[in-house]
Amino acid sequence: MVRTIELTKRQDQILQIVKENGPITGEQIADQLNLTRATLRPDLAILTMAGFLDARPRVGYFYTGKSGVQLLTENLQKIYVKEYQSIPVVVSENVSVYDAICTMFLEDVGTLFVVDQKSHLAGVLSRKDLLRASIGKQELTAIPVNIIMTRMPNITMCERDDLLIDIARKLIEKQIDALPVVRKTEEGYEVIGRITKTNITKAFVALGDE
Repeated sequence: MVRTIELTKRQDQILQIVKENGPITGEQIADQLNLTRATLRPDLAILTMAGFLDARPRVGYFYTGKSGVQLLTENLQKIYVKEYQSIPVVVSENVSVYDAICTMFLEDVGTLFVVDQKSHLAGVLSRKDLLRASIGKQELTAIPVNIIMTRMPNITMCERDDLLIDIARKLIEKQIDALPVVRKTEEGYEVIGRITKTNITKAFVALGDE
């Protein structure tokens, strides 16, 4: 369920006046409500910044015709990966499964990104991968992570300038917890960040607070 912006009674009245009479000046709105222009200034500023109203010099205020849900949708289309990406946790493809498990717990992450000798993305390790490898009687210190990791080209990636809403769709579609944020080079993909479900949750909470 998407929350819409809750307006005060006076702000609702202003919207109704502008809908019926716009474009209309602030002074004309104030006259209809028997208030001063200064009294209405904060309400008009809120309605304009929230996107319900627009204003043009020497013309006045007019109704944009957008609902709270439409305005929220527009704002979601303006949030990019680079604004919320976090620091990636990477391991070498030659480290053991045991060391990878220790790294995951020490760093408190759910996904590790595996890089080759040139520090380019080679694979991804999830909790499920490590749990699957630890079941049985195998010696975890003797198994390198490159045996159990998800390899290229089966890795879903993203870049800094991708829209966060598109990445959220990818996480849902692929049923994964995190994506590496990469920079393409001539020799491969350099891991420069990560986007997780937690990052996306923070973005949506911040948007709600705004």
